[in-house]
Amino acid sequence: MQTIKASDPACVQTAVYVLKNGGLVIYPTETVYGAGVDATNSQAVKKLALYKNRPFGKPYSIAVTDQVMAKGFVDINEEAQKIYRRFLPGPVTVISKGLHKTAPGIESESGTLGIRIPDFALVNQILQALGHPITATSANASYKKRPYKISDILDNLSEKQKALIDLIVDAGTLPPNEPSTVIDTTFGQSTALRIGNVKLSNKNVLLSNSEESTQNIGKELYQKFERFLDTRAVVLALTGEMGAGKTVFTKGVARAMGITEEVTSPTYDLVNNYQVTNKQINTNYQLIHIDAWRLQESDELKNLGFDNFITDKSVVVIEWADRVADIIRQYNEEAIVVWIEIKYEKQENHRMITWETK
Repeated sequence: MQTIKASDPACVQTAVYVLKNGGLVIYPTETVYGAGVDATNSQAVKKLALYKNRPFGKPYSIAVTDQVMAKGFVDINEEAQKIYRRFLPGPVTVISKGLHKTAPGIESESGTLGIRIPDFALVNQILQALGHPITATSANASYKKRPYKISDILDNLSEKQKALIDLIVDAGTLPPNEPSTVIDTTFGQSTALRIGNVKLSNKNVLLSNSEESTQNIGKELYQKFERFLDTRAVVLALTGEMGAGKTVFTKGVARAMGITEEVTSPTYDLVNNYQVTNKQINTNYQLIHIDAWRLQESDELKNLGFDNFITDKSVVVIEWADRVADIIRQYNEEAIVVWIEIKYEKQENHRMITWETK
């Protein structure tokens, strides 16, 4: 593993050499540190899948220099054109139908592909010199801490994963920006799959098309607020119909927190506790999973120990939160309270997830 400063005059040349030879490069972007390989190199993509510790075939977005390069890899429809004109270059990933020009494992199983045009000079210089797109996935292993500095990455990798890194481009600590907003344009309309700093509207609306997607949204929303954990509790107040996916959402939160224990619905026990050790802040905190469906009075939430969960600065996920909304809102000053609604959509397995803090 080689490390080079982003300010080093030889940085671009070194990164391009490694990428051309099938290597894996950790590099800074305008959002977080990314993990890049040549997206047209099959062996390099397999190496990336091992590094990310996720099944081969799970899709990756790619970074390109401009729309001209993008057209060599995706079909840019009229809706995508609007997003390109409005937001790119910048922290937005636009999903379109792929042209099957990347290595296997880059496009999704349905043949879609996410495109990033970074607003970051170093990445653009690398892309221009390489002449090929590189993968634009975050440098952390799946469900690990967002990588704003190199230690965020290395502290959460196994020795086997570290050995897969060929080059680290170190730009120091990056600003704590959100990952890119992900917008799907494949159905002729823009649908947000992940919300970063860029929003399509004033509402925070996300589309899930599978249980895995719902878990990923749970992970992303948890990570938006995890920086508060050492100072305030985080309450994720879930609403929605029976079977909409509230427990599935909670599983994503648990995975992001590093919980390996199986998360089950607390319908009968009312409260499930999952202990977490956070190595980064050297302290213990809990995931508290509450089901309010069977509570007869909202005050019963306090009888379950809600005061203590807030005092302990835990992460609290409450299903059927609308039934105890008056109690939850009493803690708006002591906790970060995020209201999340999960609604059925017309298509099977599709869910519309809306969130806000208030």
